[in-house]
Amino acid sequence: MQTTAIKRKNIDLPVETLQKLSLVAVASGKSLKAYIESILIAKASSISVSISSNPSPSNDEWFDNADNLSSVERGVAQAKAGKSKAYSMEEIKEILGV
Repeated sequence: MQTTAIKRKNIDLPVETLQKLSLVAVASGKSLKAYIESILIAKASSISVSISSNPSPSNDEWFDNADNLSSVERGVAQAKAGKSKAYSMEEIKEILGV
C-alpha cells in the first residue's frame, strides 16, 4: 500500500476567480476544492523538474566538465579542512612578478 503525504496550504484568490472556478466545478460535478486540486495536480504532473549539478548561478558551461567540477570540489574540501591559503592581490602580483 502506497502512502501519500498531504501538505495543507492556504491560498488566497480573488473573489471573482473563486466565483468562476465554482461555476466550472459545479458544471463538472465536483466541489470547488476537488476541482482546484485536480487542476493543480494535472498541472504539476505535466511539469518536468530536473536539478542540475552545475553549481554556477549563471549555469556556466565550464562547470559541466567533470574534471573542472572535481577540481572545485577538491578545493572546497581543502579549504574546509584548513589546508588552503588566501593571498592578497599584492602577494599574487609579487609571485607573478607583475
